[in-house]
Amino acid sequence: ISLAIGLAAAFSAVLIGTVWGTCAGWAGGRVDAVMMRIVDVFYGLPAILLVVLVAVAVDGLRDNWIATTGSDMGPDIALLINCLTLWVAIAAISWLTIARVVRGQVLSLRTRPFMEACRAIGVPRRRQFFRHMLPNLAGPIIVYATLTVPMAILAEAFLSFLGIGVREPLPSWGNLAA
Repeated sequence: ISLAIGLAAAFSAVLIGTVWGTCAGWAGGRVDAVMMRIVDVFYGLPAILLVVLVAVAVDGLRDNWIATTGSDMGPDIALLINCLTLWVAIAAISWLTIARVVRGQVLSLRTRPFMEACRAIGVPRRRQFFRHMLPNLAGPIIVYATLTVPMAILAEAFLSFLGIGVREPLPSWGNLAA
């Protein structure tokens, strides 16, 4: 369970961060400034506290739904909701660094001679991106993805250890440590 949530959260974070950073770096100007200030605001918030708050809020919503409808979801649905909550919450806080790294790479690659040559001979922007920019971004993206997986696994294990994440019947590293 820890590995599955870690891999899913890391993949989602890399995908979100890559898209965000690429859009910011490719657009440049005011769009870049606004997008990176949003990243700065998210960086200012305590990450684990946000994950804890999201997990507690989802538990409260589930308990409220059970109280208002009078029907229980069943243990399987509750476990699925807990796993999905962790996946989304960890991915939502993990994409910030990759967005900055990718944005920096895009800004650097835009000024390289091969990109200037593409613009000079009239290569369409879409082809510039997919044929020249994206292959050069693959290295940093892969490196960051390999660093994000253990961070996401540790975050899941920490939250499960506290009793907020994956619950008792599922074997999570945090549950086993607790």
